[in-house]
Amino acid sequence: MDLSDIARKLGLSEHKLLVRKAAELRRLCDVQFDSSIIGVGEVCKAVICLEIAATRFGEVIFDRQKAVKLSGMSEKAYNRSFNSLQNGLNIKTKLDIRELGIQFGCVRLIPFVKKGLSLYKDRFLVSLPSSRQASADFTRPVFTAVAFYLCAKKHKLKIDKVRLIEVCGTSESEFSCVSTSMKDLCHDVFGISSEKKDPKEVKGNRELLDVLPEKRKFDDGGYLSDEGPEVILHYL
Repeated sequence: MDLSDIARKLGLSEHKLLVRKAAELRRLCDVQFDSSIIGVGEVCKAVICLEIAATRFGEVIFDRQKAVKLSGMSEKAYNRSFNSLQNGLNIKTKLDIRELGIQFGCVRLIPFVKKGLSLYKDRFLVSLPSSRQASADFTRPVFTAVAFYLCAKKHKLKIDKVRLIEVCGTSESEFSCVSTSMKDLCHDVFGISSEKKDPKEVKGNRELLDVLPEKRKFDDGGYLSDEGPEVILHYL
């Protein structure tokens, strides 16, 4: 199936720049590695490239449910293939709070998630030595995903945690690690901890973030790396 036909089925045919970007990504896939090795067929590859391209154009809404159906894969298999292909192209995931709200049917959580992330960033920076504050990076999708999940729990909304972890391309251990840090630093927003903690005293959580597995093995649907664990706050 031609890329333009797939774009039409996904309601993206009017977005010419997006389709051209997807075609460019597909060519890049063909040059850099054999996607069939990781179980990604041509149709699925085209669909995934269109989704990756759609994330580059923030105003474009991508229908993932329709994409999964079109790919001929289960949602879990599609998510793994998406993460593997994206990581193989060395593209950093961007997770939009609004998109999560729409995808999980919790749009009303959006302002709470934004507030929680902002507060977490401020308090976490306070807990860092001044020499490290400038290099702190909170753009990793795991931060957004965890904040979204914790807000959902506070508001007693059911969220599929496994699916959320797959969507943001992280691991259970990484997700839990960031969750621990957020619950300690932002208990007043997420409503988890009953005891207030001084951000400067939460040394343990800072150390946990320092050893998060930034890049994981390719066959795990993660990041390619020969360097082992990296410091999450120094990811570029």
